[in-house]
Amino acid sequence: MLPALLAQTKQSLTVLQPKGDPVVGARVADGTHQTLGFTDVEGVVHLSCPEGCLVNVQASGFISQQVKVSGDTVIHMTRQPKATEEVTVTAYREPIGQLESPVTTRVLTQKQLLSSATITLDDQLRQLPGVETFRRSSSLVANPTSQGISLRGLGSTSASRTLVTEDDIPLNDPIGGWIHWQEQPDLTIQSVEVMRGGASDLYGSSAIGGVIHIIPVLPTHTAFALNSSYGGEGTYDTSALGQTKHGPWGALFSAGVIGTDGYIQYAPWLRGPVDIPSNVHSQSGVLLLDHTGNALRIFVRGSGFNESRGNGTPYQANGTRLWRYLAGVDWQSQHNDSVALRVYGSTEHYRQTFSAISSDPKFGDPTCTSRCGEIPTKFTLVPANELGAAAHWSRPFGAHLVVLAGSDVHDLRIWDSEESLRPSPNTLLTADHQRDTGMYAQVLGTKGQWTATTAGRIDWFQNFDGNARTSDGSGWTPAANQPPQWSQAVFNPRIGISRKLGDYFAVSASAFRAFRAPTPSELYRNTQVGNKLTLANGALLSERATGWETGVASERRWGTVRISYFLTQVNRPITAVTINPTSSPILLKRQNLGQIESRGISIDFEVNPWRFLQMNGGYQYAHATVTKGQTDVGNWIPEVARNMATLNLRASSARFGTLSLQSRLSGRQYDDDANLYPLHGYFRLDAHASRNLGPHLEIFTSGENLFDRQIEVSKTPSTTLGQPRTARAGIRLLFGNR
Repeated sequence: MLPALLAQTKQSLTVLQPKGDPVVGARVADGTHQTLGFTDVEGVVHLSCPEGCLVNVQASGFISQQVKVSGDTVIHMTRQPKATEEVTVTAYREPIGQLESPVTTRVLTQKQLLSSATITLDDQLRQLPGVETFRRSSSLVANPTSQGISLRGLGSTSASRTLVTEDDIPLNDPIGGWIHWQEQPDLTIQSVEVMRGGASDLYGSSAIGGVIHIIPVLPTHTAFALNSSYGGEGTYDTSALGQTKHGPWGALFSAGVIGTDGYIQYAPWLRGPVDIPSNVHSQSGVLLLDHTGNALRIFVRGSGFNESRGNGTPYQANGTRLWRYLAGVDWQSQHNDSVALRVYGSTEHYRQTFSAISSDPKFGDPTCTSRCGEIPTKFTLVPANELGAAAHWSRPFGAHLVVLAGSDVHDLRIWDSEESLRPSPNTLLTADHQRDTGMYAQVLGTKGQWTATTAGRIDWFQNFDGNARTSDGSGWTPAANQPPQWSQAVFNPRIGISRKLGDYFAVSASAFRAFRAPTPSELYRNTQVGNKLTLANGALLSERATGWETGVASERRWGTVRISYFLTQVNRPITAVTINPTSSPILLKRQNLGQIESRGISIDFEVNPWRFLQMNGGYQYAHATVTKGQTDVGNWIPEVARNMATLNLRASSARFGTLSLQSRLSGRQYDDDANLYPLHGYFRLDAHASRNLGPHLEIFTSGENLFDRQIEVSKTPSTTLGQPRTARAGIRLLFGNR
């Protein structure tokens, strides 16, 4: 081992265009496809490898090239005779070009994420049309139970109808299905892939609206980076990342803090003495160790996340402490067989306090007539343990056929303690055990201009070992309503086909079945946001979705454009149905409705009209309504706007720096199933500007909601508003190879 380590030397590779201009952002990888680095603005990348090491160089618009690097090496790339196709993996767990893919996939790179004016991942994902959380508020001030993600106009409750993963491991909260958007430090995210449309054929539960896959940064060289900013409302964001690579051994450590003093969400004309700013303070950390050989990579990863939130009144607050651990093996044979094994788990403690808002002036202000004070009503504490394992195998048969198969199991145990203070003290303890076991297979083939895929997955979902007990202080007794014990076998197929029309166009179509199992929170926990109290329902069944999509795509050197028509029907959707709209709080209950349907058109584009300018964005029209059921037939799905569009511009030059603009237009939507509380449409413009001051330092400034629009977030029935105009400034430091 020691001679191998001593053989590692510093090499320099310069990548140029045919006329001598630098190729910026070219990817350099070793023989195992492990990324070694990317070229900088001068087309240079520094490598740690033996003298004469063989690397692969890839760059958009150029033919990939293999080269031996010795000392200072210079190569000239050859342009592609036709458009280079972007390769994505989310939809099929295998690389596939944009023109071959029957589904819509968008990729946000680390550069795009860091040049966004916003600091949380949910706000950054809103650069893409049709991406929306359960409510319009940012995760900086939103209660976790309103942080479900919605794609394809399907809406959500606290739980997401979209699966979020990192390295094939699910990140949706095991208790309620919501997303911890601040769990990953900024600098640990290499890119984010967003695939729209059902994907339960490969990913199982929750992948009804699509899959959001976070690709982490891996250690490739020795470097240190720091990103720090501070701005209005006491908002701060600091993350640091250190990585090192010595021969086959690599290590990475990253930590981050995000927080804000926040703002009062209730509209100014409705506020009372009880209202205070909603806020969050969170900390996260990641440690990764790996060993990469010629064909085998072994790694372990651990992460921790802690946050505390104030939800707008002195007593209403919640907190999360989450630990995750992961061990994995990636292996590739000489015949290109690949195997991936993952074993993972998490331990979580979630706590939340609830109160009733009173207009009684006895709380101190004799002139008060509204929201004068609060009365504590409940405290909850929910520990949860999660264990899982996954195995994935794929093999190409010739140049035109790839077969893959896999299996996974996900086991969850929670213990929910709910201590009610009003109207009389009592405690409810609920224990629950869920397990989802799945097996899947897929065949992906190409012939000439045709690409076809077929896949299927069987899931066996179980809810068992549940029990509930109550106590009024005199002893424990079994609760009147015990958790149901049930199991369900679900089969989810998908087929897709794509046909290239020449070098630059393609038409495609796909159809799928998908499902989402109810979360423990939906089955057993009552939740409250604002003045809305949503009751649990232990009799809930899983949601079942059927959908299809067809589209046309074009890809040229200047960019890609894709237009799609989609339709998804969800049977037995789990929806919060209003039971008593006049009570305080407003009373809702989770129920399986008959059917909801979302159909519409989406347009996505990413273009580079000039070398210094990149443009991306799109438009989505979603006609999302209740189509079957005893009530609300014809009503809009809550929290879904019919019209939504985004346009993002990024201009950069070595002399002046970088300026990026993110704009978002959203039509009106409803905040409830009965369509009694409309939320008006809005337009929002954000901006980010940065400038390099030497090779190691970058300064930047950001502005959000530049026009200071009053964006309605919810009506419960009182109106709450989104973030007002704010500004931040910060620095980025980078030491080591780029």
